[in-house]
Amino acid sequence: MSESLRWQKSSYSGGGGPNCVELARRTDTTLIRESDDPHVVLTTTRTGLAAFIAGAKAGDFDHLTR
Repeated sequence: MSESLRWQKSSYSGGGGPNCVELARRTDTTLIRESDDPHVVLTTTRTGLAAFIAGAKAGDFDHLTR
């Protein structure tokens, strides 16, 4: 990923701490990383990210936290 990307930190990440979720856009792809390991980047589509967020809000993944 040599191009310059504009990463945006999540407002739920507690400000400038080391454990922040960050997002960036590249054409039709959304990139996701954790600020304490910025070289590991997940990619998804805007539709895929929206579906994940909707599922998280609906509690679809709550069983993974128990």
